Amino acid sequence: MDKRVYLLMMIAFVIGMVELIIGGILDLIANDLNITLGQAGFLITIFSLIFAIMSPILLVMTAKMERKKLMMISLFIFLIGNVITVFSSTYSIVFLGRVISATSGALLIILCLVMSPGLVERKYRARAIGLVSMGVSGAIVLGVPFGILIGNTLGWRAPFVVITILTLISMLGVYFLMEKVTPTPPVPIKDQLKTLQSPKIVFAHATTFLYMTGHTALYAYLKPFLQASTSLDGTWISVIYFAFGFAAVSGGGIGGTLGDLFGTKQTIVFSLIIFGIIVYSIPYMTFNIPLLFAGVVIWGVLSWAISPAMQSYLIETSPETSDTQQSLSNSSLHFGVAFGSFLGGIIIEQTSVNQNALIGSILIAFSLVTAYLSIKSRYSVQTRKEWQGE
Repeated sequence: MDKRVYLLMMIAFVIGMVELIIGGILDLIANDLNITLGQAGFLITIFSLIFAIMSPILLVMTAKMERKKLMMISLFIFLIGNVITVFSSTYSIVFLGRVISATSGALLIILCLVMSPGLVERKYRARAIGLVSMGVSGAIVLGVPFGILIGNTLGWRAPFVVITILTLISMLGVYFLMEKVTPTPPVPIKDQLKTLQSPKIVFAHATTFLYMTGHTALYAYLKPFLQASTSLDGTWISVIYFAFGFAAVSGGGIGGTLGDLFGTKQTIVFSLIIFGIIVYSIPYMTFNIPLLFAGVVIWGVLSWAISPAMQSYLIETSPETSDTQQSLSNSSLHFGVAFGSFLGGIIIEQTSVNQNALIGSILIAFSLVTAYLSIKSRYSVQTRKEWQGE
């Protein structure tokens, strides 16, 4: 595997830390800024929403820029966003810091996803994407539980100080280790948008949106859920987050490998079936902690096993617009995170956090339907020829 893929994985790790770390310190932020848990959860929503919207836009706007230079600029802006968060004193300033971090982070993640498969042989393409996904899921391993531990000790801003340092290290890594990468010739916007005329493509992106919405509806509020349904203290809740995170890291690699070995379609369908069942079952496992741990591990693996398989599936379906499809898939994923955290916040304030798993599993069931519709739909070769003027 090309060493630069691991550098991209590290950058994805840092970005993932910022997006996901809020989930472990919602209560600390809410108490310090005198806001509700739902309002604190909206800091996840706004980050993911901007992430989703800006990812394809920035990819097109910067299509002609040399990739190393673009990464350095984006990392610098990302650094500024986190510095603002560290020194924030009000909810609105934290909000501003999240907006800046999300905007730059959106471009950084999609750059990592777009560049990684081009750095390896064709047969390792899904694994390269899986490694980048492992960077994000790795942020769950260290990010969320780390945020809980250091946040409880030094305050909720402390984790963002660490993230700022990691961003500086990433900038040094890109500067000294990353070679210049010439951007691929951009596909005209009108041709890129034509892919959305295909039901196969639309249903594929809908699948990503739905399963991630279902996942996030519970995961974004996992800490309040565990506090309400178990007698576990803060230390054991951190352990559960660690268990989930380590499983998620392996899930990214497992998903990419299974996609290469058994096919992307089979991997997507099988993973979604088990995923929906396990999310629905989580509330019924809280009576037995070992059983709950087992459920969390399976949940963690599947939460990140689907993404690399879906990315590779989209590349296979529309190789001419593979960069665009990866960008749109990344946007669909983060729209799911945004909507899932928003929906979860409504559920937790209007009913009970115990209902989050039920709603989440229903959404995952819908994603299985859209996945089936995508797989069964045809992506006409004739359409490709029309784009090429044949």
